[in-house]
Parts: sequence; C-alpha cells; structure tokens
Amino acid sequence: MTLGLLACGLFFLLDAFAPPQDLPWKPLDLRQPIGWATADKVARLEVDDRASPQQVEARTTACLALLRQAGVQVRRGQDRDDGGFCVVRGAVRLTGGEMTPVSPSGLAMRCPLAVRHVLWDRHVLQPAARDVLGVEPARIDSLGTYACRRIYGSQETTARPSQHARANAMDVASVRLADGRTVSVLRDWDGRGAAGAGGAVFLRRLRDGGCRLFGNVLTPDYNAAHRDHFHLDGAARGVCTRSPR
Repeated sequence: MTLGLLACGLFFLLDAFAPPQDLPWKPLDLRQPIGWATADKVARLEVDDRASPQQVEARTTACLALLRQAGVQVRRGQDRDDGGFCVVRGAVRLTGGEMTPVSPSGLAMRCPLAVRHVLWDRHVLQPAARDVLGVEPARIDSLGTYACRRIYGSQETTARPSQHARANAMDVASVRLADGRTVSVLRDWDGRGAAGAGGAVFLRRLRDGGCRLFGNVLTPDYNAAHRDHFHLDGAARGVCTRSPR
C-alpha cells in the first residue's frame, strides 16, 4: 500500500514538473528540445512492414499532422514496392517552412525520418552553427535519401538492403552558412577547411546530436565510404561510434 502511494506520488510529480520531452507518456512536440524519451516517441510513428494500407495511411497522416503543427511544410510522397527488396511505405516530402532548406529540395523519405531530420535541424544543427560558428545555417546539401541498392552498394546477392532502399536514410555532405562559407564533411572533418578548427567542432556536434535521434550515424571516422558525408538513418538498432565494430 505504502509503495503504491509512493509510486503514484512520484508519477504525479514527474508528470507535473519533469520536462515533457523526458517523459514517454507525453506527446511528441517538435518544438521541444531533444529529451530522454524523444527517440522512443519518434519510433512510435514507424510503420510496421506487415501493416495494412489503411494502417500505413493512418500512421502517416498522424505523422504529417505532427510536422505541420510544428510549422513544417510537407506533402505526402509516393510509396514504392518492387516486390519486397526496395519498399517505401509512408513516404513524404519536406518542402519548406520552419526548417533549414535542403538541397535538392523535396527529397522523398519515410515520415519518421522526416521527423528525426526536423528535430536534428532545429535542436542540433541550427544551435551548433550559432554557438560554434556564430552564424545561421542557410542550406543543407544532401546526397540523397532513396536509392534501391544493397548496403554500401554491394553487388553480393546475400547483402541486405541499405536503409536507403526504404527511403529511411539521408546523406549529408555539407552545410552552407549565411555568411557564404560552406562546412564540408570532406574538407572540414579534420579542421582544415574554410571554417578552420570550428568546422571540425561543428561537424562533431552534428554527429553527437544525431546519435540521440538516428539509429545509425556514420561519419569519416566510421570508414572510407563515408569520407565525404554523414549517413543518418532511422534503423531500429545501429551504430554511432568513431570507428567500425
């Protein structure tokens, strides 16, 4: 009885005073900072591979509403299914609004990945640009999201599909700044690019913040295939390390 009362009291205290982004029972709000429960809340938006078309639409409609409530312009994209290998369900396209523009614009991606990207942009990339480089970001240069291929572009028939085959990954090559500079993964990861040492600090802030949201965050420290870009995906489990394991 006493333990039950204590548990109830603790719950009500947490519910009333703890930051909502840290509480798994509070609704996801993209305007709130990234918290302990944020990644799990985003994961609830995922569409199960066995979901019916009606379930896909219901989950994607809710995801679209969440983005629009946060001031993001987004539209429903076209789903794909080549027979089981490259399958995209719940596709959306970010087209503008309260987010750093992405080039090329309107990339197709699964809706939960779009939510992760918006959170990363707002609460990681934009603050890092201001704090480290003293300037606002003007554009994110992407190498793409959807590509029907195996992991690392392997030709081995036993290799599993890449997260890109599900439009569940985005590759980021550089960030253009409002003062005209560009921070490039290829040139600035080691601090020898146009942004100097600050460029390396900035990119590592992007990596570390991404690890709180994405399943995999692969950088030049992971392998040579990622020497010129970050790979950010929504896999359920993944790696966010400085070297392969």
